[in-house]
Amino acid sequence: MSHHVNELFSLKNKVAIVTGGAGHLGGAMSEAFAEAGANVVIASRNFDNCARVAAEISQNNPEAFAVQVDNSDKASVQKMVDETLKKFGRLDILVNCGGKTELCPLEDMELELWEQCLKSFLTSVFLCTQSAYKVMRESGGGNIINIASMYGFVAPDQRIYGDSGQNNPGHYGAAKGGVIQFTRYCATYMAKDNIRVNAISPGTFPHVKIQDDNDLIRQLAMKNPMERIGQPWELKGAALFLGSDASTYITGQNIVVDGGWTVW
Repeated sequence: MSHHVNELFSLKNKVAIVTGGAGHLGGAMSEAFAEAGANVVIASRNFDNCARVAAEISQNNPEAFAVQVDNSDKASVQKMVDETLKKFGRLDILVNCGGKTELCPLEDMELELWEQCLKSFLTSVFLCTQSAYKVMRESGGGNIINIASMYGFVAPDQRIYGDSGQNNPGHYGAAKGGVIQFTRYCATYMAKDNIRVNAISPGTFPHVKIQDDNDLIRQLAMKNPMERIGQPWELKGAALFLGSDASTYITGQNIVVDGGWTVW
């Protein structure tokens, strides 16, 4: 039985939650799902940003809906899922993209900052996944996509940062490594419930706020064979692939979108 490629990549009548959905990378993935036909819940701590992105997406796509959430707080996460079900009646896709931390040298890092980073990037994935799993299990299946990082399985080259102050911190890589392993665990645990769990590990996608640091951007670009940084829209394909029926036989995988950085 053949399946037309347009049907495989369609998300018509699907509902997706994207935590961090108004952010640098989350915004592009939210847009991708909407363009493929899904209703998208844009969720983050900053409701105004979510509302702005939701309004922009809704102009030419199915309705996007803004929700405020602290994805490291269990009650707030449950409220996000409840609001999604109240608004759209279902949940098919969860993207765990939200999180933030402060940059800090290892020797100066307080325990509080270490724990805050793990809570923001790893505990949040657990909480959102747990809440979404219960809904997806009851409805017959779904997709969970965790946004990890290439720094979850390789270490940053400390030589390239100079005095930019953008040195990739140790707590971030530790958290993202945990996300990759948790992805694999959940893939095996939830397969019986027709739920696929995969990860995307972006490479160098520096925020626009630091892209005027020409020396740093040049150093980052030269670390991969394509000799350039990534643009947020370049994550849309991987996200749509994993969230759609185009990847129905794929689970527990980590798709690396890094311009070839980790090849050498």
